[in-house]
Amino acid sequence: MTAKLFQSILFLTLLFAVNSVAQTAKNKPFAAGETLTYEGKFSKIIRGIAVADLTFTVGNAAEKNDLLIKSEAKSKGSLLKLFRFSFFQQIDSTVDGEQFRVLKTVKRDVQKERERNSEAVFDYRQDRVTYVESDPKEPMRPPRKIASEIENETHDLISGIYALRLLPLAVGKTFELYISDSGLLYRIPVRVTAREQQKTIFGKTWCFRVEPEVFGTNRLIEKEGSLTIWLTDDKRRLPVRAQINSDIGRIEVKLKTAVGIK
Repeated sequence: MTAKLFQSILFLTLLFAVNSVAQTAKNKPFAAGETLTYEGKFSKIIRGIAVADLTFTVGNAAEKNDLLIKSEAKSKGSLLKLFRFSFFQQIDSTVDGEQFRVLKTVKRDVQKERERNSEAVFDYRQDRVTYVESDPKEPMRPPRKIASEIENETHDLISGIYALRLLPLAVGKTFELYISDSGLLYRIPVRVTAREQQKTIFGKTWCFRVEPEVFGTNRLIEKEGSLTIWLTDDKRRLPVRAQINSDIGRIEVKLKTAVGIK
């Protein structure tokens, strides 16, 4: 298991996006002040080892009506102990509050001794994203630059979760996702496959089971595997649980606290 693969799989249990948002951003079920925290557990031979904490916070951006969604993911001691691997990642996503599409992504990514800083700027007039990545430990090294075409409704790894919460979910419906990561654009089918009860911090709650195809050729993760996410069947559309199965094992991510929810 490589460090990059493990981090990508853990993060993508929650960080994915869907386009064709049916509701307007004005009717969104979240607002500035909402903070959600999650715990990720990994299992293969050993059952349920806590390996990471994730936090998502919604705030106001500098521009009127825009949102700044901050996320933080950090490994726990058990991950370092088991796999000799640690990571810390911060992502700040500036989102258009009217059309709800990503405008800018600022990321800090630390994996053991390796560190990268990056910024992606989305230009919808030219339908283009410009991505620049640098190494703060090697300031004289030229930055890595990528530019690619985007769709009119594009999200990054963070804004995608919140775009999903705007959709009119119903069993049998299918959507497509357009997500930009590291300057590249991915299109991923998403299916709503069931409505079922889940044990959550709110008690037993009816949820929609959503299955995005993030694994496979030309997908976010070019490996075999499956991803399932459960969102509450109420006006909040809270992601309360995610599960991923791959050749490295199973990862479960569950909502632990929710502050400032509507």
